Amino acid sequence: MRALLPLLSMASAAQALYFFVDGMTTKCFFEELPKDTLVVGHYTGEEWDENTSTWSKHDGLHIYISVEEVFDNDHQVVSQRGDASGRFTFTAAEAGEHRICFTPSSSSGRSAWLSLSHPNGGIKLTLDLAIGSSDIESTDKTKLVDIAQRVRDLNARLLDVRREQIFQREREAEFRDQSESTNSRVVRWMFIQIVVLGITCAWQLSHLRSFFIKQKLT
Repeated sequence: MRALLPLLSMASAAQALYFFVDGMTTKCFFEELPKDTLVVGHYTGEEWDENTSTWSKHDGLHIYISVEEVFDNDHQVVSQRGDASGRFTFTAAEAGEHRICFTPSSSSGRSAWLSLSHPNGGIKLTLDLAIGSSDIESTDKTKLVDIAQRVRDLNARLLDVRREQIFQREREAEFRDQSESTNSRVVRWMFIQIVVLGITCAWQLSHLRSFFIKQKLT
């Protein structure tokens, strides 16, 4: 089935668009995109739950997403199989028409077809598509702010480590200077002691010599 997406660009700013898919039928949309245009899509697939009488997602529900460049012989730029809810992103490498397709699959065993007897059959697919880099979701911006804050924190820690290293080097240099000064003082003191000891020994020897000479004379 062919459908155009002019409303989906509005939906990204206002509210999500939802539609119903029969069974494993592929639902496709076509969108003309300028070159280098960023597209961010969020999707949620749900099935009717008879117990709660609500549309709900479950682990057995999966969505396959494919994006093809129609102008380039259907060159595939996205091929992604995800859970019941998730996101996909791509950037238009060239300007032209792109086909965005969704194929649901479910292991629930519930009726997969919309009919009079099963008015709540099939898959309800909610799509929120943001086209253009300026339309990036606020959650993505929050993540970028988070990353930037972590980088700033890491830089601050690195600066702290750097300051600590400089402080340690300064203390080591100061300790080395004190050690060298102490060693030089010890060496000088030892030299003085040796000189004093030499002088004392010389004086004692001279005194003893004079004493012995006097003893012989007497």
